[in-house]
Amino acid sequence: MVIESYDDKVSFKDIFFEFDKYDLDSDSRRILQGNAEFLKRNQDLHVEIQGHSDERGTNNYNIALGERRAHSTKKYLVSQGVDSSSVHVISYGEEKPFCFESNETCWQQNRRAHFMFIK
Repeated sequence: MVIESYDDKVSFKDIFFEFDKYDLDSDSRRILQGNAEFLKRNQDLHVEIQGHSDERGTNNYNIALGERRAHSTKKYLVSQGVDSSSVHVISYGEEKPFCFESNETCWQQNRRAHFMFIK
């Protein structure tokens, strides 16, 4: 299997979370509705949802938080009609930050669910 990012090819977007939260806000649900529509139109694609956190907290806590974020994202996609078997979740916690500075602006970018496509 080859995992490839399609960020530049489609309007599939990541979602972001508040500090220490894994619930979806209205912006996240709106984005996920668009992502779900894309997945329903492209049923041959499988997606990996990668849960991430910022650097605050222990490694174990952040892995668990990233997993809860990924699972809540998957649950919403499935509620929108996406086939559960086409969605895989994984958590990276704080291990793969998008931004490397130690401030709130950067931390907010790291608290995310990121999507990778699996062919």
